[in-house]
Amino acid sequence: MVLDNIEQLLEKYENAETTLQEEQQLKDYFSQETVAPHLEMYKPMFTYFLQTQKEQYTKDVPLKPKKTINLYRWISVAAVAVLMFGIYTQVGNSSKSIEGQLNDEQLLAYNQTVEAFNLLSSNFNKSKDNINTLGLMSTSLDKGTENIAYLGEFSNTTNKIFKNK
Repeated sequence: MVLDNIEQLLEKYENAETTLQEEQQLKDYFSQETVAPHLEMYKPMFTYFLQTQKEQYTKDVPLKPKKTINLYRWISVAAVAVLMFGIYTQVGNSSKSIEGQLNDEQLLAYNQTVEAFNLLSSNFNKSKDNINTLGLMSTSLDKGTENIAYLGEFSNTTNKIFKNK
């Protein structure tokens, strides 16, 4: 009767359905000297649970955290401050127009470069439209190829119906 009860408790234990009292019964059973031979494999596990239950932590736990100056925190704050100062000074310098910083020859070269880039950009946009047209044409050719394949199947079936070779 006791063995049947232990086996039922083990089955419940493996399905994680036992209560704390039932687990204590299992621990008490497996802490005995004699255990049923077919349940010997569970004995080390439950004896381990009993031993770890008796263990205690004996070291003192400090309640107040140590107050240390975190050098990295202050270094990062200083780095951000230097970075922000650098950005602020660069924004102030870049507010002047580019034409005011260049002489006449450089200004002429700058304007010609801007015109060349605008021309290049417009040509790229035209070629992009042509490529899109080629893509549409390619999809239309693919659809036509599929339709021709259907016609081939149609002719095969009509040849079978009319027994043409």
